[in-house]
Amino acid sequence: MNEIVVDPTTTRAWASLEQSAERIKATTLSELFAGDPSRSETLSFEAAGYGIDLSKNLIDEQVIGELIELAQEVGVAELRDAMFAGAIVNTSEHRRVLHTALRAPRTSALVIDGVDIVADVHAVLDQMGRFVDEVRSGFWRGATGKVITDVVNIGIGGSHLGPLLAGEALRRTVSAPLTVHFIANIDGADFDAETASLNPETTLFVVSSKSFTTAETMMNASLAKAWIVRALGPDSVAKHFVAVSGDRSAVASFGIDPDNTFAMWDFVGGRFSLGSAIGLSTMLLIGRDAFLEMLSGFRDIDEHFTQASLHENVPVLLGLLRIWYACFLGAQSLGVMPYAADLRSLPGYLQQLVMESNGKRVTRDGRVLTTPSGPIVWGAPGTDGQHSFFQLLHQGTHLAPIDLIGYLHPLSSHRESHDQLMANLFAQSQALAFGRSAEQLSASGTPEWLIPHRVVPGNRPSTLILGERLNPRSFGALIGLYEHEVFVQGAVLGIDSFDQWGVELGKDLASQITAEVQEQMPIGDHDPSTGRAIARYRAARRDWAN
Repeated sequence: MNEIVVDPTTTRAWASLEQSAERIKATTLSELFAGDPSRSETLSFEAAGYGIDLSKNLIDEQVIGELIELAQEVGVAELRDAMFAGAIVNTSEHRRVLHTALRAPRTSALVIDGVDIVADVHAVLDQMGRFVDEVRSGFWRGATGKVITDVVNIGIGGSHLGPLLAGEALRRTVSAPLTVHFIANIDGADFDAETASLNPETTLFVVSSKSFTTAETMMNASLAKAWIVRALGPDSVAKHFVAVSGDRSAVASFGIDPDNTFAMWDFVGGRFSLGSAIGLSTMLLIGRDAFLEMLSGFRDIDEHFTQASLHENVPVLLGLLRIWYACFLGAQSLGVMPYAADLRSLPGYLQQLVMESNGKRVTRDGRVLTTPSGPIVWGAPGTDGQHSFFQLLHQGTHLAPIDLIGYLHPLSSHRESHDQLMANLFAQSQALAFGRSAEQLSASGTPEWLIPHRVVPGNRPSTLILGERLNPRSFGALIGLYEHEVFVQGAVLGIDSFDQWGVELGKDLASQITAEVQEQMPIGDHDPSTGRAIARYRAARRDWAN
């Protein structure tokens, strides 16, 4: 791929958007709706089973047109096509970006350097499927002959957040003979809490690390290995551990049978890896068929993203909307509110997906950004958030666009609860946009002195995302939707959304400081604050044995 990075601020569309921003700031959502009776229809779109209503955002059709012109001027579609074709779009690491190949149909092919990537992907999916069938059927047993009842996923970052989210989101949609647990934090208290009720004889650990050197993962894997060996002896490891990794030799050195390794590839970043062998614990929970159905949902949104025109392309529109708020209206964050308790971990998952991808300071060619980068992501399940931070959304002084996500059909049998849940979702969408005026309060008999406290100004933007029901296919489509809008944001800003150099410095320092806190070497040349903190910790550590 020819490396062409267009500074978006030099485009004709950018100048037009700056003018439109001043116009939009001078109006309100109430006025925009009043001036366009068909607004809710013309600004609503469909993709992969989801309805996406953009009408309660601070935009109009002119802004949409200018945003699409911006996407055309900076070459979003061309970069998208290059990514799907296997071009090296992760330029700082000189890597291809092919998480989309993880859900390509078996009948397709993507040959790069003489290797059919799709064939390799399906070979691993088949290996996963055979293993999952053995464990779920009881054919695979622990070292003492007992069937596996509990699976523990050990990973961190994308090797944890994706499987955790999928495990919570999909556990009700299938009949699972297993319970899946998750260990990520290097704090030993996390390990103790997750294993406290487990029986070593019936527990299987899935250790996920592409390099098999990730410090937190390998520390927890070592704790798990000691836990198993202490209970069942050293020969038991082969029946209670499998690995997801790109380094079979590192797996073997750890003590796991390399034949129980499920491959990972450099062309899949951790935060885009749920559809790969990183999802092994997910497949163990929901089964082979449901996992493949989840991949079909990813594929549904892939097809929409690559085939729909820019004017109707939901990932493109959402990605451009984030650019609009950050670069033209001064919004620094994106709130994500799933009105589905089983999506409680979605905001945390998206924090990595969005902020690790687009939290950058330079473009792909090393030019320092003159625009804001990706948004700060936060959120909580509705209706929990309504009773914590929605006060700020309604009456605070920050511009904070949010996504409101809901499903038309309930997962539980409690239909009245679902009625109230969805009523709250629709009510928040309306209240944020249109608020409650002083005139309305006065007409309802509110005392004059109280009116300023009860006025809700409205004009607070939200995007309404409605699916039919939460199941493996719709879940895959939802995650793919956010993956692609993240790509669009990066493409517009000219940044590399697929590297993460910012996390390396802390890792390097932690490796050095570990030896210092353990008193294996003198305290190094740190700033005074860090040096004093290390010294204080070393003094406390000497008291542990007392």
